[in-house]
Parts: sequence; structure tokens; C-alpha cells
Amino acid sequence: MFSNPFRRRDSNGERKRPTVLVKELSERDRRRMVKHFLALEPRDRLLRFGTMLPDEQVTAYVNRIDFARDMVFGVYNRLFTLVAVGHLAFAPTEPDKNAVTEKEHVAEFGVSVGKTARGMGVGTKLFERAAIHCRNNDVDTLYMHCLSSNATMMHIAKKAGMEIHRDYGEADAYLKLPPANPTSVLQEALDEQFATLDYTLKANKRFASKWLHRLIGRKARQD
Repeated sequence: MFSNPFRRRDSNGERKRPTVLVKELSERDRRRMVKHFLALEPRDRLLRFGTMLPDEQVTAYVNRIDFARDMVFGVYNRLFTLVAVGHLAFAPTEPDKNAVTEKEHVAEFGVSVGKTARGMGVGTKLFERAAIHCRNNDVDTLYMHCLSSNATMMHIAKKAGMEIHRDYGEADAYLKLPPANPTSVLQEALDEQFATLDYTLKANKRFASKWLHRLIGRKARQD
């Protein structure tokens, strides 16, 4: 059964966590992605990339993302600030290294969540969106690679039932996904529609706020 992301209460009538809507990102979001990554605290940047990348390398990473090949998901807050990013990268299967699948491609997922968006299940929502996209695109193996000290990623991996392998302070985890079905296809479509509506409303509100601010400023100067 699919879930409604706008539903504020669960089946028992109790209030749920704040709604987290995950939107597919595109070229137009690239600038905000750079801003998001550069705003991460040093430890968060280390955990996301596995090393302390300088600003120019972080910017280069974002500029190299191929939106036609990979999928990138994001979460915008009410102020239209990108507070979380999940990068789902696809690669051809290498039989000698990826014997766990017979599919043509595998996927690897990396996620970062800003300080202001923690504790709301944002990372988990991004992972779930990535997993359902894999299912619906005939990819049955989803990998995550991170430092073993990355407690958030380890929590997401364990919660998802991923098989985790640790080696020299790093961890590789993979999850076998079930095939697509009508429910998974419908759920992904609904999630994107809800997120797109939310994105549009926030973008328009942001634009209107800036326009009003400029208008008030212009009138103040004229007076």
C-alpha cells in the first residue's frame, strides 16, 4: 500500500514527524548543491566524502555530476534552502567484483544532511527514495561506502537490512532489492509529484518575498 507524504498523522491518529519530501534534482539545482556541500561542518564533509576535500574539489565534484546518467535527490526546507542531498550513481556490473547480482548495473548511494535538518529521518527518506528508484529501473543491488565512524550511515544501513563489510576503518554495505511492482511504480510517481508541488510553492514564495523586499526598498529610497 502506498503512503501519502502529506498525511500528518499515522493510522493510530498520532502526529507524525515533520513531512520530508524528496525531490529529484537537476542542472538548475547545481548551484544550491555546491552551497549545501560547502556549508557542511568539517566533520560532516569528512564523513560524506571519506576525506577532507577542499572547497575547489567539492565544487568540481558537483560540476562533474552527470544528471543524465545518475540520479540526485534533495530536500528543501520551508525557506527554499537545500538541506540534504542524496547522490545515486550507476555503474556497469563487473562480474568478478559484483557476483551478488546478474543485472547489468549496480548503484551506489551517498548522502549528506545539514545540521538544521537532522533528527527528522531525512537521510532515511533519501535512502528509501533511492532504493525505490533502483527497483523501478531493474537494479537489484544498492551499495553504500563510508567510514565506519559514520554512525548515521551505519544506522541507515542497518535499518535497511544491508549486509555490512568493514575493512581498515571503512565500510561497504549492500542491499538486495526486490523487483518492481505496480505499487512501487505508483509510489515513486506520487512522491515526485508531491515533492515537485512543494518545490514549486516554496520557489514561488521565495521569489515573491524577494520581489516584495526590492519593492519596499525602492519605495523607501524614493521617499
